[in-house]
Amino acid sequence: MRAELRTLPGDLADAVARRLVAADLAEDPEQAYQFTLAARRLAARVGVVREACGIAAYRAGRWADALAELRTARRLTGRGGYLPLMADCERALGRPDRALAIINDPGVGGLDREVQIELRIVESGIRRDEERPAAAAVALQVPELTDGRLRPWSARLFYAYADALLDAGRAEEAQDWFGRAAAADADEETDAAERFEDLDTAVLEDLAATSDDDPEAAQEAEDARPATEDADPAREASPGPEASPAQEASPAQEANPAQEDGAANEARPGQEARPANEDGAAGEASPAGKAGPVAEADRVTTADRAEDAG
Repeated sequence: MRAELRTLPGDLADAVARRLVAADLAEDPEQAYQFTLAARRLAARVGVVREACGIAAYRAGRWADALAELRTARRLTGRGGYLPLMADCERALGRPDRALAIINDPGVGGLDREVQIELRIVESGIRRDEERPAAAAVALQVPELTDGRLRPWSARLFYAYADALLDAGRAEEAQDWFGRAAAADADEETDAAERFEDLDTAVLEDLAATSDDDPEAAQEAEDARPATEDADPAREASPGPEASPAQEASPAQEANPAQEDGAANEARPGQEARPANEDGAAGEASPAGKAGPVAEADRVTTADRAEDAG
C-alpha cells in the first residue's frame, strides 16, 4: 500500500493513509466505508484506495458500490484477487449467471489456488441459492479437501463444505466437517466451533425424540431396565397386614382382595377360623419392592483474504 501511495505528494499521501488506517480500525462497517470514501476523494486514481473502498463497501453490504469499486481497482492494478468478491456481489444482486461467468472465466486457471478455492466457495453458495444442495457439495470436492494438508484457507473450505452438507440433509457428516474447520481455524475467523456444538446438541435431541416416538425402542429400553418389581416375591403377597396363612397357599386367593380378614374361613363352613398371622410379615412389601427404577461462507473473511492477496 505504501508503495502505491508514494505516487502522491507527501502531505496528500499521509492524509490518505490516515483515512485508510481509520477505515481498517473502525468496527462499524458503514463508518469504515465512509472513511474509504474520504480517501477516495483525495486519491481516486490510486488502485489500493479503490480496492479498500470496494472491500469496505462489500463488508457494509453495498453490493453495487463494491462491484463498481472492485472493477476499477482491477483495471488500475491488474490483480485477479478481487474476482471472488466481484462474483459474490453479482450473486447478492440476484445475477447468478454473471457470477458464474466470472467463476468460469478461462483466465481463472492462472490465478493463485486460494483465489480459485474462494471462487468455488461462491459457486457452492450459488447452487444452494438454487436449492441444489448436492451440487453445492460437489462444487467443493477439490483435492485439497481430503489430502490431509492444512493451508491458510483450509478452514474456509471445510466450513463451506460443512454448510453444503447440512443443506443436503447430511447432518452427521456436516458436524464432522464443522469439527475439522474448527480445528483448522486457529485464528477463529469462523464460528465453526459453535456450529459443531449446536449440531451435537441437535443430534442428541433428535435421538431423544426418536426414542419417544418409537414404541419398539421404548419397549426395548424398558426391557433393558432391572425388573425390580417382578423379582420381588414380597410384592405378590396380599396387601393386608392380617392376611390368613390359608391365603398364601392358594394363588386364586392372593388375587382376591375380598378374602382379607379371614374371608376365606367364612367361605368354608364347618371349619374353625384360623388365627391371622400376628406379625403380618409376609404382607409387607420389602424395601427393594419400593425402590422401582431415561453456512454460507463468511463474506467478511473472504474480503480479508482478498485484501491480503492485494
